[in-house]
Amino acid sequence: MCYKCGKENTVKFPYGRNESCEHCGADLHCCKNCKYFSPGSHYDCHETIDEPVFDKERGNFCDFFKPNENLSDFSASAIKEQNAKEAARKAFNSLFGD
Repeated sequence: MCYKCGKENTVKFPYGRNESCEHCGADLHCCKNCKYFSPGSHYDCHETIDEPVFDKERGNFCDFFKPNENLSDFSASAIKEQNAKEAARKAFNSLFGD
């Protein structure tokens, strides 16, 4: 499943950092598509990662990555709401130089 459009892909796991959604082109090996992604947690991740991943929508090399199989529970409005919250958090942090 793709975090951005919510559609299933035929790409099989494990997939590399450069794999993208067949429907919308979003990166699949990214934080927002991971089962450990948890906004508000330390570095927005349930795993104990050493360094933050700043762009949660871009492909990365995280060794903890596992596809989130529960993305089908997200409705389109829930995905939009999640993206809006992330945008608001980034805007707020940019006010203070973060």
